[in-house]
Amino acid sequence: MPAKNRNAAREWFDTIFYGGLIAIIFRSLLLEPFNIPSGSMIPSLHVGDHIFVQKWSYGYSRFSFPFGSWNMWDGRFFASHEPKTGDIIVFRKPNDNIEYVKRLIGQPGDTIKMTDGRLYINGKLVERKDAKPYIIANLPKSLRSVGYYKENMSIKGNKIWIDNKPAPFNYTIEYKPDYVCNANKYECGVFEATEYTEILPNGVEHKIIEMADNAPLDNTPEFKVPEKHFFFMGDNRDNSADSRTSAVSYVPRDNVLGNVWFIWYSHNYYSNMLAVWNWGNKMRWDRFGKRKKQ
Repeated sequence: MPAKNRNAAREWFDTIFYGGLIAIIFRSLLLEPFNIPSGSMIPSLHVGDHIFVQKWSYGYSRFSFPFGSWNMWDGRFFASHEPKTGDIIVFRKPNDNIEYVKRLIGQPGDTIKMTDGRLYINGKLVERKDAKPYIIANLPKSLRSVGYYKENMSIKGNKIWIDNKPAPFNYTIEYKPDYVCNANKYECGVFEATEYTEILPNGVEHKIIEMADNAPLDNTPEFKVPEKHFFFMGDNRDNSADSRTSAVSYVPRDNVLGNVWFIWYSHNYYSNMLAVWNWGNKMRWDRFGKRKKQ
């Protein structure tokens, strides 16, 4: 190979290698992007939110780095503080490589119980207040151009109107492929919930939604969080696979990746990214840059 071609090939290799190395270091030590794929953290995080996670907030474990499942070491280092009850945290689900985002509800030694939809921490009822209506609208994409209309409610793009006025309550809207809606009638529709402000024992206030107070996870046995583990729950209390289920259960401290910092991009899947003429109905501009540490 001529020297000129060898030099060009070497430059390409160096660019790819060092660019990849810098990206790995940045994602491992500083900020890692994640996409919210499910509605388990509604109303705090919506499907289609893209978030940055602070990797330095609680120090680093083997799960902070690529190939962390190789079990190269245990424990965390460079931890300036511990996760706080109420923090929204991304963690690696125990026993596999699936990453979840939930709210930290229980510290080591805490007892957690749900009774009739109410949360008890260490035997004390957690206050919830300010009940308000909340709407989750999962619509087929075929309704994008015509909109959704029922009685006095209309939905188009990112907006809900009641009696031709902006809805006086909070909501989230997502557009799904028609085949998804046709395959599962429970996947799409307009679902009514109640939004509450929940006040955790350390004073952290955050929003939750409840579809009802008698759903399968609204009545649980009492959980006692083991040493060096955490108990996580979704803010969408009736639609969250979290520590109340055997699929997740208690999360080891080492599996914590970091806390959610802010939403850098958000959309509702209305159309593909190249259709710039649809951005007005696709982009959730009011969520760009929204901080979500709690």
